[in-house]
Amino acid sequence: MESPVFQEIDPASDCDCPGCVHWRRALPHSWSGRTSAHPAAHRALALAAVASAALGAGHAVPAAAAPHAPHRPGVSAGDEPDSPQGGSAPLHGPGGRPAKPSVAPKPTAITRTEIISRARTWVTAKVPYSMSAYWSDGYRQDCSGYVSMAWRLPGNEWTGSLAQYGERISKEELQPGDILLFHNAADPANGSHVTIFGGWTDASHTRYTAYEQTRPHTRRQSTPYAYWNDSDRYVPYRYKGVTPEEPVPGKDGGQPGAPAVTPYPGAAYFGPGANNKYVTQLGRMLVARGAGGSYASGPGPRWTDADRRATRAFQQAQGWTGAEADGLPGPHTWELLVSGKGRDVKSGPVGPPPASHGVPGYPGRALFRPGADNAYVTQLGRQLVRKGFGRFYRVGPGPRWTEADRRAVEAFQRTQGWRGGAADGYPGPETWRRLFS
Repeated sequence: MESPVFQEIDPASDCDCPGCVHWRRALPHSWSGRTSAHPAAHRALALAAVASAALGAGHAVPAAAAPHAPHRPGVSAGDEPDSPQGGSAPLHGPGGRPAKPSVAPKPTAITRTEIISRARTWVTAKVPYSMSAYWSDGYRQDCSGYVSMAWRLPGNEWTGSLAQYGERISKEELQPGDILLFHNAADPANGSHVTIFGGWTDASHTRYTAYEQTRPHTRRQSTPYAYWNDSDRYVPYRYKGVTPEEPVPGKDGGQPGAPAVTPYPGAAYFGPGANNKYVTQLGRMLVARGAGGSYASGPGPRWTDADRRATRAFQQAQGWTGAEADGLPGPHTWELLVSGKGRDVKSGPVGPPPASHGVPGYPGRALFRPGADNAYVTQLGRQLVRKGFGRFYRVGPGPRWTEADRRAVEAFQRTQGWRGGAADGYPGPETWRRLFS
C-alpha cells in the first residue's frame, strides 16, 4: 500500500508576523532552521496526490483546511480583517529606528474635518497593509499607524499606547474622528485592533462608517457597532487635541468676531451618507429661511438631495456662485443660518413643486404628523387661519406640527360633512384641494 505524501512548504518571505520580521533581520539570507518554528509552515501543507490502495480511485482527496488569522483563532483569514501591528516607532525616514513613545505626549491641535480628510487620503490611495512598511508620509501601514497618521501624532503608536493620546468617551458621545480601540493587554497579538469612527449610518446607531487599515489595503465601509467580532471589547476614545472648527475668512470662512450660536460641527457631518442631528438642525434652519420648498418630507437626520438643494438655494440667495454654492454647508453658511444673518431664500418652492395624488401643491401625508417640522405645516396653518379656523392657534401657525393644526384641520373637514376617519385632522389630498381651491 502506498501512503499519501505531504510536502512542507516554507512560508512566503514577505510574511509580516513578528517571528518572520525578527528572522528576516537576524538571518536575512537564509530560511533554514526556522520553518518549523513558524505556525504558517504547519498550515501550509501541500498534498501531493499519490496512488493509495486504501483510498481507491473513486474517492476525492480532501482539500486542506482554510488558513486562520493568527490573531483571531477560529476565524477564516479571508472572512475577517487581519490586522497584526507593529510597536511604537518614530516617523519613518532615512536612518529612522524604533523608539519608545514620549512619556508625556503632547497632542497636536487638529479639527475633526482634518482627521477625516487625512483618513480619506489612504482610502483613496489604497495603501497596502503592512506592519513593517512605512508610507510616504512616514507612518506605518498598519491599523495603529493609520490612526497615528489621521490624528497627526508625532510618531507611530500601537494599540497599547494610543489611549494615552485620547480620553475615554461613551457610545452616545462618538463623533467623526474619534476611534474605537480594542487592546488585548494579556495577548496583544490576539485581536487587538483600532478603527476611526466616521459617523453613524442608521438612526438606531447599530452601524457606523469605519475607516480602518486592514488587509489588503485601507478601506471605508459600513460596520456593525462596535466591530465584527470582539465587539464588547472595543472602547471609544476621543483625541485630546481635537479643536472646534474655526471659521476661515473667505468663501465659507465667517466673519471675525461673530461667534456662531451653535458651533459649526465640521464638513464631515454633511454630504452623502451623513446621518446625524446636525443634518436635522441644518434643514430646520433652511426651512425657516425660506428654503422649505426643497423638502417633500423631513427635514430629518439622514442627508438627502433635498438638503443639498435647500443649502444651495440659501447660498445662491447670498449671491454666491460656482463652488461657493455647491450645496454643502461650510462654516460661513452655517454661521449665517444660526445667527439669522444673510438673505433669505425668495418665497416659492425650490425645485419641482409637489403634486401628490394628482393634487397640485400637496406634498403628501408624511409631512403632516406628530414630529413633523417643515414649511408645508406653516403653509397649511396659514391657509386654515384665512379660512376662519384660526381660533385653535394660541401662537403660530409655525413649521412644527401641533395639536392645534390637527384640531383646525378636523374642524375644516367636518364643515365638508365628513365624519369618522374622514375627519381625523390629518390633511389628505382632497382636504388640501378643497382648502386651497
